[in-house]
Amino acid sequence: MQFIDQARITVKAGRGGDGIVTFRREKYVPAGGPAGGDGGQGGQVVLQADANLQTLLDFQFKRLFLAEDGRRGGPNKCTGASGKDLVIKVPCGTEVRHLTTGIIFGDLLEAGQRLVIAFGGRGGLGNAHFLSNRNRAPEHCTEGREGEQWLLQLELKLLAEVGIIGLPNAGKSTLIAVLSAARPKIADYPFTTLIPNLGVVRRPSGDGTVFADIPGLISGAAQGAGLGHDFLRHIERTRLLIHLIDGASDDPVNDLKVVEKELADYGRGLLGRPRLLVINKRELLDQEWENYLVEAVHKATNQKVICISAATGKGLDILLEEVWRELGK
Repeated sequence: MQFIDQARITVKAGRGGDGIVTFRREKYVPAGGPAGGDGGQGGQVVLQADANLQTLLDFQFKRLFLAEDGRRGGPNKCTGASGKDLVIKVPCGTEVRHLTTGIIFGDLLEAGQRLVIAFGGRGGLGNAHFLSNRNRAPEHCTEGREGEQWLLQLELKLLAEVGIIGLPNAGKSTLIAVLSAARPKIADYPFTTLIPNLGVVRRPSGDGTVFADIPGLISGAAQGAGLGHDFLRHIERTRLLIHLIDGASDDPVNDLKVVEKELADYGRGLLGRPRLLVINKRELLDQEWENYLVEAVHKATNQKVICISAATGKGLDILLEEVWRELGK
């Protein structure tokens, strides 16, 4: 399945039905008077979160959504039928914005949550509405109004409690594969991960916690370079970040600073979010170099540093203990 996390669509609510001009015509009722009914209300466009959807792929093939129009009024003061509402299902975590102004209309987080995005037009008035002492036989009615129409930007932001971030080749995919049942593509070249991967990690209590492996950031990602800019939005909802550092790189401390700069440039409070600093690929480090890296990263950030090997599993129990402790705060 192709992962699509952005889509642009047009929604239009139904037009209200027209009122009509008619008079009551019955035997033995010589002056029945006006009896034109009102038009029906136009159908609404409603977005609904669906837990069974994981991507916005469907919106790549259909981008125009029209609700049903209301029916015109009937004789004997009968109101026309209202148009049927159009319900559009989207994945949980979908943020809805106006395309041109960027105004947020709503955020669909929980399954079943609904958002009325376009209201139907009001039905027109039949001539029965215009009866008065001065006009006993009105011969005019009004047309139904057009329904609302919006150009929308849909953005899917993954609902994960823990986000794993870091430069390409830091070992993020390996870590989420070891901790959960997720099976991401893993290779020894940059940008193996082209889409975010989700995995569920069991807590000691038995509950599941969703971890997200976010594709690698690079310098300039917050301004649109590389893959990171497209996926930084997915860590906006996370409660905790695991910042994975490649211990076998040429300059791990500089790698740390590159990612921190991108978090700061992107904003939205990401840099201030609770974060665990984790040095990976411990199996490739001798004890002296490992001690030096831990001290250097701690000195640069004044934060606790955990050293692990995602490949061998060494240190993962300590990492998970810290994760549960942070989430429990």
